[in-house]
Amino acid sequence: MIGGGIQWWSRSLWVKSRAWIRNPMNMALSVWILAVGVSGAILFMVMTGMLNRVLPSKPRRDTWFEVNNQILNALFTLMCLYQHPRRFYHLALVCRWKAGDMHQLRQAYCKDGACKPNERKHMTAVILLLHLNCFAQYALCGLNLGYRRPRRPVVGVALTVAVAICAPAVAGMYNNLSPLGRDYEAPAPAEGMIISEEESQLQRKTPDTERRYSLVPRQGQGEEPQWVGGLWEDLWDDMSLAYLSLFCSCCVFGWNASRLGLGNMYVHVATFVLLCLAPFFILDLAAINVDDEAVRDALGLAGIFLCVFGLLYGGFWRIQMRRRFGLPENRACCGKPDLTDCLLWLCCYPCSLAQEVRTADAYEVVVVLDTPMHRHPTLQEELATMQEPPDEEEGGGVIPPSTVSATRS
Repeated sequence: MIGGGIQWWSRSLWVKSRAWIRNPMNMALSVWILAVGVSGAILFMVMTGMLNRVLPSKPRRDTWFEVNNQILNALFTLMCLYQHPRRFYHLALVCRWKAGDMHQLRQAYCKDGACKPNERKHMTAVILLLHLNCFAQYALCGLNLGYRRPRRPVVGVALTVAVAICAPAVAGMYNNLSPLGRDYEAPAPAEGMIISEEESQLQRKTPDTERRYSLVPRQGQGEEPQWVGGLWEDLWDDMSLAYLSLFCSCCVFGWNASRLGLGNMYVHVATFVLLCLAPFFILDLAAINVDDEAVRDALGLAGIFLCVFGLLYGGFWRIQMRRRFGLPENRACCGKPDLTDCLLWLCCYPCSLAQEVRTADAYEVVVVLDTPMHRHPTLQEELATMQEPPDEEEGGGVIPPSTVSATRS
């Protein structure tokens, strides 16, 4: 729960941070992120004219742009060179598809490392998209190194940048929306069948029951799930939540979606960032190579404007949250609840995100076990059965997440 204040400088947080940074790979990743942040910030200020007073002449601005462009190009190419062998290895595992290969791939691409329906097909799609990301980055690197800036093809640069950014974003969305990002309950072995732990984890057949979630009210809440608090009037009641929703919205969004069972936190964060930054880099990098000043300015402004539409990713998952947990619809915009949810994120994303976090705080997310032999119970039936001891012979029931152990196949 975010509410109630955050101890930013607590001893446990400091200990965890020190333990994390002592890992050599994490140290290298921190340096890489810092370098990308500094070069990206300088590139952004040059492209938007924020450094025109410091760099009054166009040749000097062009030089600074090209230097930072090449630095970013080198940093992202190095990351692709580091990740690409692993992606080739995963592609080989998908083609071979043995028991040990399944286990490794499930740990990398499946939520909770569990078996999923048609997982081989979905893993192949994600891996191919990640390969496309690497190859597009190599093509962009070739254009940046092989051509001087005046002769660099604008269409080629825009196309490679678009593919390099959109491919991992699509892979992240596909991973969350496909069965790879959902929860399933693996069927129990037949009576009398003895299965070793290794066979149970590596050779279990595809599950046919999807794990479902529901909201159970905490003390003081009504039976029917409701949005907690208003959009605007209650935003600043919790200052920590308000500031985190405003300045760290991608991270808070990914964390909240993960605890609601809507996908992997890190995939959500990376996809959200890519969708918000992709239009800026694609159009503004193309604008730099255009000689017509009016066209260049138009492309630059369009890139900044279109970044706002990356917030539709949050609106899409607000729709999924409302549908999954039966939250009330808002038909303020043309009587369309889906359109209203998207506009809420576009117009005031901190307000919408804070309301989603408050709602998740006010209710307990429980796992509903639903088998093909039993229908999915309603919320009222779930609340009634929670007061009774579970029947061991029945296949359905409501079990808090803390008591459910995810089956790793």
